[in-house]
Amino acid sequence: MKYNTLFHRIITTGVLLLFSTLIFAQEKPNIVFIMCDDLNDYQGVFGGHPQAKTPNIDKLAKLGTRFTNAQSNIPVCQPSRNSLFTGVYPHDSQDFGWVPHFKQKVLKNNKTFVQVLHENGYKTLGSGKLLHKNEEEIWSEWGLNVKHNYGPFAFDGEKLSVHPDVPEPYRSIGPIDGSYGRLSDMGQIVEGWNKKPVKYNNDNDRDLLYDEKHAQWAVNQLKELAKAKDAEPFFLGVGFVRPHTPLHAPDKYFDMFPIDEIELDQWKPNDKDDTFFEEIMGKDKKGPKYYRQLVESYGGDRELAIKHFLQAYLACVAFVDDQIGKVVDQIEKSSLKNNTIIVFTADHGWQMGEKDYLFKNSPWEESCRIPMIIKSPKGKKGQAIAQPVSLIDVYPTILDYANIDASNKKSSEGAEIGGYSMKGFVDGGKKFEWQGPNGALSVVGVYGAYGKTYEVAAQNYSYRTENFRYIHYTNGEEELYDHSKDPYEWTNVAKDKKYAKELKQLRKEVNNIIGVNFQ
Repeated sequence: MKYNTLFHRIITTGVLLLFSTLIFAQEKPNIVFIMCDDLNDYQGVFGGHPQAKTPNIDKLAKLGTRFTNAQSNIPVCQPSRNSLFTGVYPHDSQDFGWVPHFKQKVLKNNKTFVQVLHENGYKTLGSGKLLHKNEEEIWSEWGLNVKHNYGPFAFDGEKLSVHPDVPEPYRSIGPIDGSYGRLSDMGQIVEGWNKKPVKYNNDNDRDLLYDEKHAQWAVNQLKELAKAKDAEPFFLGVGFVRPHTPLHAPDKYFDMFPIDEIELDQWKPNDKDDTFFEEIMGKDKKGPKYYRQLVESYGGDRELAIKHFLQAYLACVAFVDDQIGKVVDQIEKSSLKNNTIIVFTADHGWQMGEKDYLFKNSPWEESCRIPMIIKSPKGKKGQAIAQPVSLIDVYPTILDYANIDASNKKSSEGAEIGGYSMKGFVDGGKKFEWQGPNGALSVVGVYGAYGKTYEVAAQNYSYRTENFRYIHYTNGEEELYDHSKDPYEWTNVAKDKKYAKELKQLRKEVNNIIGVNFQ
């Protein structure tokens, strides 16, 4: 009798443990995080360009929530990703430069959300360009053992080169930012820094490119995870490089956009005349310089110059859309779809010649606006949220879905989480009462991407609300754009007395966020 009682207790305990484990699994959803590099709003659902072909991103938007005013907190690669993954605003960390997060004076005292997930029972898997510099110990498994690769590159036999079709002086920029074109015309091709040859005879007889390899790795992982019987939740991150320069893609993607059929968006000559960016940053910074060089390369024909660059950008967007589709489709056709959150976004946008600027790292809509879609099994489908949010809000959103209440600090010298969870919008819809600020804040370092000064007040700030964009420059100059009347940000109304009330209020909101009293 005692034996039976003991046996009964053992069985009962086992059942209870199994039941509690299953409950735990249900409370801890899987999370798939998909990120692109330099991707602006050129997707069908975000309306950035009428010819963009992004059926997979558009499909994901129909399954989830699209944030139509999502912004980058600093529209240049490394500090944007540092901020996103640590949950710390650039002005709170004074990270305006090009320092790995684990070496930066403040962020080295903060945990990435991947580390927090890892410490709280998540299996963490990743591949591609997520952070600029990785921390191996926070990953249960890392994908392709390669530094984030911007290739494929043209190769001249000794060093990385520029696509043969790119004219001077634009090609003098070099093999990363100065190169664009289809693979069939590249001549000798290599993967990237490793200079490993890439076979490309035609689209049907070629080696896979790195973004394709990352997508393939993610699909294989998802297949295995779907088969797994354990209750361990997982986080899977995959970072795609396209459409980061160089803008190279297989021929079929260029064939989607014949050069003589390319449409340019509306453009206002002399649009930069009522702006102050060049006055502060200098006309020889990358954005203004790249624009001048591109136009000069086509004999001063702005329309022809932008068409050639735009064709390559749209081709790369279509290419990466296919890779995103592979990952999302694998989730949706498996049992994982019932308990998996999908977050899709980019580190920042890209300016396509507007205001005589061709690059990222500007304070305007094209650089700061990013695509953001979150799909939850319990969430609303196909909804669009106009409330401005930003990448700073990804960290608390992921922890909210994971039901983790944990600090983002390694020590007291770390900075606080700056964002707010977007889960309420995704699962509850537009009636959700947003706890965050009225708008989304971006900063453009006064010395550009390399941040030679770390003073918070000595930076340029861009603040996007639903109806306005307010920009405050380090010399006190301001720009204000009324998006309800001026979606292209053509007319700076900061000195228009009719907008004095709005200008004062927006300035106050920026002051409240960064803790500096701009007058």
